[in-house]
Parts: sequence; C-alpha cells; structure tokens
Amino acid sequence: MDFNFELILTVIFLLCGLCWLMNKSIRADEDSLIGFFASLAPVLGFVLVLRSFVAEPFQIPSKSMEPTLKVGDYILVNKWIYGVRLPVLHTKIIDVSEPQRGDVMVFYPPHQDRYFIKRVIGLPGDKINLIKGQLFINGEKMVQQPYLDEPAAPRSVVMMEDLGDSEHLMQRRNLPTRLSLNFSTTVPAGHYFMMGDNRDNSSDSRVWGPVPESRIVGKAFARWMFWDSFTSLPSFERAGKIQ
Repeated sequence: MDFNFELILTVIFLLCGLCWLMNKSIRADEDSLIGFFASLAPVLGFVLVLRSFVAEPFQIPSKSMEPTLKVGDYILVNKWIYGVRLPVLHTKIIDVSEPQRGDVMVFYPPHQDRYFIKRVIGLPGDKINLIKGQLFINGEKMVQQPYLDEPAAPRSVVMMEDLGDSEHLMQRRNLPTRLSLNFSTTVPAGHYFMMGDNRDNSSDSRVWGPVPESRIVGKAFARWMFWDSFTSLPSFERAGKIQ
C-alpha cells in the first residue's frame, strides 16, 4: 500500500511545532502531552529539512532498472540538484540545474502520485525512436555493445549503451517486446522522456508519456546498501556511485 510519508511527516511536524509555540506561552510541564510533543519539534524539523531539501533514501522495489539497480538496493537521492522545492506542494522556489540525458531520476509519473525511478533518455524537444530494441535520439543511433561481465536474465543480453555524454548498462530481450519493437515520439517542452534500463520490462514514458518538470523529485546518485530480504543480512558490496 502506498502512502505519502512526506505529507505525514509535515503534518506531524506542524502539530509538534504548534505544541512548541503553546509550550513557549504557557510553560507546560515537560511530562505533559504538550511538553512531550513540543520536544519532538526540533528533531522532526531537522529530518523534514534534510529529506526535503538535501537528500532522501529510497529502496528499489522492482526490476525495471536492472542491471543498474536491483530489487533490494537502497539508494540516496539528491533533492536540490534540479531546484529547491517546497515539501508536499513540490513548487520550485530556487532554480539550480536541469536534468541531463543519462541521469537516473526519481519523479512522480503523470498518471500516479507515487515515486518512480527511471533514466532520463529524452530532453525537451528530442525525437525518440526505438526500432527492434535499438535507440535513436534525434536520428542518431545510440551505440550499444555487449557487456559480458554482468549476467543477464534468460533470453536477454546486457549492453553498455552510449548516450553521447554518458554510458550506462542496460538490458534488452534478444527478441524485442512491444515496448521496444517500434516506437516514436517527440518530447514536448518542459517534459522529460524516461525509460527503465531493463528496456523490455519497464512501465515508463513509452506507456504513460513524458514527465512534466513539475513532477521531478531528484537525482539518484549513490547506492549505499543492498538488503532484499529480512531473512538475510544487509550487504554493502554494491555500494557506490550510480552510473
């Protein structure tokens, strides 16, 4: 079940902040409910500022970004690199930089209010074509070379794809599915075309369209832990920068 943790945290902080103001006025006993909730306000305020404006942790829930990100990866997302936004409202108040082709980005898709993570493939104005698993951007073929150091799923192959300014691992089926067989679109202004690195097993902009700039959350920049089951111990072998 999806829930809006940011909204819940903000509401609790505001309630504790109200208790803090009341406590300043009436000097309530520290053992009272008002005194207890007032004591939580500074801690909750610090956490809210940290996760809203600096960095936020996420866990990868699906296989759509394999082989780059696997189910059980814990990652960190830079919340300010694409602009400082108000919590909950997500209104940008300070411009910082724009997404670049090849970035791994967290966002809200056009059709749902829950976090998704995919790779930025198309910038505003780009023409995107997929023909039999091969990606073309503005008519230029993006070079894909087999990458044998990474095991692939059955009937799939792992490739190193060059997007011009960046390279990354991706996985595609030997026989492309409908998603990658024959697709064409032009990215509208103020939008970004997102695709999963697991090209034939990803619900992305090929299905629900490009992502508006207003629904950007941040840039995924590091893996810090892998823990896919409560029956196993956490591992830090995959910790490192996200390419």
